[in-house]
Amino acid sequence: MENLALIESFSEFKDDKLIDRVTLMAILEDVFRNALKKKFGSDENFDIIINPDKGDMEIWRRRVIVADDDLDLENEEITLTEARKIEPDFEIGEEVSEEVKLIDLGRRAILALRQNLISKIHEHDNTNLYKQFKDLVGEIYTAEVHHVRPRVVILVDDDGNEIVLPKEKQIPNDFFRKGDNVRGIIESVELKGNKPQIIMSRTSEKFLEKLFEQEIPEVFDGLIMVKNVVRIPGEKAKVAVDSYDDRIDPVGACVGMKGSRIHGIVRELGNENIDVINYTTNTQLYITRALSPAKVSSIKIDENSKRAEVFLKLDEVSKAIGRGGHNIKLAGLLTGYELDVIREGVAADEEDDVELTEFSDEIDGWIIDEFAKIGLDTARSVLKHDINDLVRRTDLEEETIREVFKILREEFSN
Repeated sequence: MENLALIESFSEFKDDKLIDRVTLMAILEDVFRNALKKKFGSDENFDIIINPDKGDMEIWRRRVIVADDDLDLENEEITLTEARKIEPDFEIGEEVSEEVKLIDLGRRAILALRQNLISKIHEHDNTNLYKQFKDLVGEIYTAEVHHVRPRVVILVDDDGNEIVLPKEKQIPNDFFRKGDNVRGIIESVELKGNKPQIIMSRTSEKFLEKLFEQEIPEVFDGLIMVKNVVRIPGEKAKVAVDSYDDRIDPVGACVGMKGSRIHGIVRELGNENIDVINYTTNTQLYITRALSPAKVSSIKIDENSKRAEVFLKLDEVSKAIGRGGHNIKLAGLLTGYELDVIREGVAADEEDDVELTEFSDEIDGWIIDEFAKIGLDTARSVLKHDINDLVRRTDLEEETIREVFKILREEFSN
């Protein structure tokens, strides 16, 4: 009963750790064997008998009887006099089995045993946690906000596991309060020392792909395949979809009547604008679709350099480029081609036109972005507009626009 009482005192925290008794007893055996090695130099002549049902265990030490004058006594040996204290009819050469009580190991050894046991159970928990979340990498997971810090949000799931959502893995307009439920994908599980650190992401393309699986039954069932996803988190995304079943319209099924199906995904991503297009192996058609809503006149592709010249009418250029250049950037990422926009029907006085970005050393980037929002990305495209009209259509002051006009006119007066 001494052993049983000590084991129960060692394992009093097992219920908190949700560790089963069989596993606990196996850890206990490992811990005790280490203690025996430390005390006796070897554990090879010790038998540890475990009864997981009762939660009890016995330790038996086996030794061979030697003569009393054998002064160089090994761990596996016992003198005849000592052996006969156990059984009076023992003889030299016989094997003696003697039970070792845990209390006989000494108070300090027992304290060390307990500390070692706690360490082994933590190690067991961390190993199981690592394996559990390694299997969940790339899957959507939900957890509750526990603590909000400047560079990271700490989440806790229903089992009390801590999950980290770094600032760079958050959508720019994400805002969290303690107690909020947050969805993202498990992006990675990293070992920090012996403890696994679980990283969640809401900016990954995989998160958007998994949201399509969750929200759109045909994607979940495999009737529609998500072929590629590209994102500028919180701003814009493009998703290429396909179906082997000609009766299914993959784009229509994903978007839903009046956007009903995709609306939940858009809301989850902080109103990220999502373009869904039909995937095709026809490169020209794929690039054309990727540049939607712009209407492409023609495309010249260089397969070696993976570049494509896209010819558009003047009034389609701003649509192709998109606000802040997001549309053409995502189209390039989606198709795998670097896209160069070529304007059709350029007037003679526009042949020497200059991109606004070329003036970034004189005009602030945010001012250039304001013009880009309304499709004006070259010097002449700005100059041909009325100043009052630009004040009305942008968030720029009249004085700022007049200063821009002065800079742009100097370019063409030289």
